[in-house]
Amino acid sequence: MLASDLADRYGIDIAAAQTLVAYGFDPETFDGLRRRLTTGRLSAPRSTDANWARGSIELPRHDDLVPLPPPGSAERQQLARAGRDAIAGGQVGVLLLAGGMATRFGGGVKALAEALPGLTFAAAKLADLRRIAGEVGCVIPLWLMTSFQSDGVLRDWAAAAATPEVPIGIAPQGVSMRLTPSGDVFRDADGAVSLHAPGHGDAPWAMQRSGLLSRFADSGGRCLFVTNVDNAAATLDPAVIGAHLAATRPLTCEVVGGDASGGSPWRVDGRLQIVESFRLPPGVDPLAPGAVNTNSLVVNVEVFAAGWPLTWFEVHKQVDGAEVVQFERLIGELSAFVDTTMLLVERDGPDGRFQPVKDPAELEARRPEIARILSGRGIEIAD
Repeated sequence: MLASDLADRYGIDIAAAQTLVAYGFDPETFDGLRRRLTTGRLSAPRSTDANWARGSIELPRHDDLVPLPPPGSAERQQLARAGRDAIAGGQVGVLLLAGGMATRFGGGVKALAEALPGLTFAAAKLADLRRIAGEVGCVIPLWLMTSFQSDGVLRDWAAAAATPEVPIGIAPQGVSMRLTPSGDVFRDADGAVSLHAPGHGDAPWAMQRSGLLSRFADSGGRCLFVTNVDNAAATLDPAVIGAHLAATRPLTCEVVGGDASGGSPWRVDGRLQIVESFRLPPGVDPLAPGAVNTNSLVVNVEVFAAGWPLTWFEVHKQVDGAEVVQFERLIGELSAFVDTTMLLVERDGPDGRFQPVKDPAELEARRPEIARILSGRGIEIAD
């Protein structure tokens, strides 16, 4: 569809319409979600009931969480060898979810905010891959899933940072428009339409649309390690890749012990999967599993290529003091469609893999641990 057609259809300015076209906006999907929102308002007291997981919800079984063997153990060494062989064979690529803007850090692109003095989140990930590629003697493709806000800046960064052993590709996610609770296109105080990125569940679509997924598969690529760019501790560990391959399931989700809110492993109608806390019906304790999804996962290429119908979840936010509604997809919901290993990893310490950062205060608190983890993995840290 042409930008002029979208501008006329929704009564928006041509610049916003051009952005929608450039990043793959689908008006039919948007209009269907809009109808769902307005129909829900009329037929149910809470339209967000549509977010709830359907079916019987049970705690994971005692053996559903598979611990990553400790460093130095014979089993860990065996998994690391298998993972290293797969990496050396060009079977593993890395996808960073890097669409976020550093609004809580004063603006800019979050991937280029400093995780540690002199070391950005993106640079930390790149340094890790260069180290492994040098040790193994191979090429490790790195991809960034950008958003309409971060795309240009990260393309420039990638052009300057890519090396022969770690080439960098860009897979932009989609874009959509925020709505009012009544279903109208939301406009800010200046009358401008408010655009948003529709969540990290766009990753399979973005990798397919960019052509990167098919090129990787055609070259012998087998699986992708996917992680948030702001979780610096989630480095490419050959043992994690080895654990994924050993389990022979198409998806592995890393989880850590703890009671923090967010996604957790549950059994829904018997299938083990990640379920976000907002999807749990009333009366279900979101902290009961005692484990938290890290949003780091290893996924086989065919899972990304399958086009699984991830749910569009209704999300309510405040923008310029007004309530808005946007629809987002979550990558963890892939576990609802394919057999999944829940790999229990360490949060902190030398083997820690979960140090997420959402705002400056959290970053300041986590920096000492991030520095210990990265330096312990051979990544140079400035004094």
